[in-house]
Amino acid sequence: MDLDLLDRTLRELGQPAFRAKQVWEWTARGAASYEEMTNLPATLRAQLAERVPFSSLTLQHEAHASDGTVKALFTTHDGRAVEAVMMRYKDGRRSLCLSSQSGCPLTCTFCATGTMKFGRNLTASEILDQALHFRRIEPVDHCVFMGMGEPMMNLDHVLAASRRLPDVGITHRRTAISTVGWIPGIERLTEQEMPIRLALSLHAPDDALRSQIMPVNDRYRLDDVLDACRRFYEKRRRMVFIEYVMLAGVNDGYAQALQLARLLEPWMFKVNLIPYNPTDSIYDGSSRDAIEAFRAVLEEHGISATVRLTRGRDIDAACGQLAVKAAAG
Repeated sequence: MDLDLLDRTLRELGQPAFRAKQVWEWTARGAASYEEMTNLPATLRAQLAERVPFSSLTLQHEAHASDGTVKALFTTHDGRAVEAVMMRYKDGRRSLCLSSQSGCPLTCTFCATGTMKFGRNLTASEILDQALHFRRIEPVDHCVFMGMGEPMMNLDHVLAASRRLPDVGITHRRTAISTVGWIPGIERLTEQEMPIRLALSLHAPDDALRSQIMPVNDRYRLDDVLDACRRFYEKRRRMVFIEYVMLAGVNDGYAQALQLARLLEPWMFKVNLIPYNPTDSIYDGSSRDAIEAFRAVLEEHGISATVRLTRGRDIDAACGQLAVKAAAG
């Protein structure tokens, strides 16, 4: 829902200021239409239905994986593709992966979104509407901004959306922003008041390989990015998650695991090893044995490391896959 349009419309209709809060409370609790908002006058519900679309996004396709993962492909009012994912876990968690941009300007070589033409930043309402789509299905409780786009390049709208996520069921402490290492955004996140987690997409333990995989490293070098993460930790006292996608024969060797362990302070960083969700790319995913061996080296050197559960492989759930496939088809 375009919340700015809602506010303007209510003012034009001469409605009291509390009406916007009523509408938002219903929406955040998972209402599927204005008709469900029974504490609003029927006439007002009809007027809002005519003048304020219930979502700023149009659902184009929804895919359901055998493991319970749900991926939605939306378009904005100007035809931009947006993806979002809900992951269901056996312990009851319902975690969302939200997009901050349509496409991405940073062209990481392993990422399907990087092959798309960059569209634009998403508004706070377009970000929230991804979460609200899944909230209308069932309650949700975790969120990571690790879908399409670089969140730190659209931080104003990401933070504006994050301020409302607790109303949807996702506290700030269960919200994380993942970045490729956009230092100005890390610095701004460090200074803002919400206790949001920081995740760094690292993917290589040295500048040469990281620049090859992630061209943004030419702009923000590895040591500088890690120093910005250390300042985040010193100010916020919250561990930084290191995201490391496992690419066979590229970044998954013993020497690279050792190099990564020596880069990181064990009390400050936790590594999340990510099995590669295959795309039409130049890379293959590392084997289970290679991932486990890499994890073991990190643990032997005091670095806490987990292997992410693979979700939604049978529905193209990796970032950008569904949008790229839809555009090609």
